[in-house]
Amino acid sequence: MSEQDNRSAGPFRAVAFDLLTALMDSWSLWVAVAGEDALGRRWRRESLQRVTTAGAYRPYEVIVREAAQTVGLTQVRADELLERWASGELRPWPEAHDVLVQLASEGWKTAVVTNCSQRLAEAAASATGHAFDAIVSAERAGVYKTDPRAYQAGLAALGNLAPVEVLFVAGSAHDVPGAGLVGMPVYWSNRFHDKVPAGAPLPLLNAPDLRQLPGLLATKRD
Repeated sequence: MSEQDNRSAGPFRAVAFDLLTALMDSWSLWVAVAGEDALGRRWRRESLQRVTTAGAYRPYEVIVREAAQTVGLTQVRADELLERWASGELRPWPEAHDVLVQLASEGWKTAVVTNCSQRLAEAAASATGHAFDAIVSAERAGVYKTDPRAYQAGLAALGNLAPVEVLFVAGSAHDVPGAGLVGMPVYWSNRFHDKVPAGAPLPLLNAPDLRQLPGLLATKRD
């Protein structure tokens, strides 16, 4: 069941996506490389914790290797993850392709704002089959989300749109306050049924996946 905030918002002129959780099933590749579900998820969570608290950009690949060491995985495993990711093995969630096709057919301007290096961001974005207007990695922005400058870099890449004009599609809980506190309305594709973080502006829609996104956008068209 989805939860909706009844505040007025829009009209929107563009959509910005979290890439690695909202659009991509990145967790499955981490688990596959780790060879064990719990270990792969621990490695992914350790990496997330490191990047979302990093602020200024440090090479993402270094952070992945550091997180691997912390959870007891070898550098060989970390390098395998990065190589498989760069070669296109991250896969989108089942409904992501059709949702993006619909948005493209309706002429929406789209971007991704993501916490990784530019080469890995481009590899993951390419795997969706969608031509984004901008791919803004943490490397390109110079900072990791949830630093406000990361979201602001996404707005700049979309033509310096105002925050209220861009719907941010979050996948991870940290993007709900991250984008919301910058002033961007948020659609939360909340697959893991997390709670809205304390102090975060409520998302316009707290949904289990991406399928309700086109309908929400249809009501908020510029």
